[in-house]
Amino acid sequence: MSILYLLFILLSLGAMVLIDHRFRLFFWRDARRATIVLVAGVLFFLAWDLAGIGLHVFARGESGYMTGIVLAPELPLEEVFFLAFLCYLTMVVITGARLVIDRRGDRGSDRDRNLDRGRDRGRA
Repeated sequence: MSILYLLFILLSLGAMVLIDHRFRLFFWRDARRATIVLVAGVLFFLAWDLAGIGLHVFARGESGYMTGIVLAPELPLEEVFFLAFLCYLTMVVITGARLVIDRRGDRGSDRDRNLDRGRDRGRA
């Protein structure tokens, strides 16, 4: 029994928290909304996993890197943390991309205004 896989997932989650905190992307922007979105995402994917397990589509592979703790047949403990990481990563990437696009749009607007001013001067 090993906790290596779970440890790496938790370290990745911690790194995501630091990025989120630094740029105020998800939890540090609106903690209540972020909690609702993250919990809903994890519950959705857990239901998806359980449906797949019930239909015998998903199965737990054996690995020396996992704890061996299962929450339900074929549902390892690490899966819950992985789903939380996946949902958190997605929201940080989406909000980060939106921030970058918004900032680029603001700079583009300034550039366009400067070009328009130059054109107006040429007409005078």
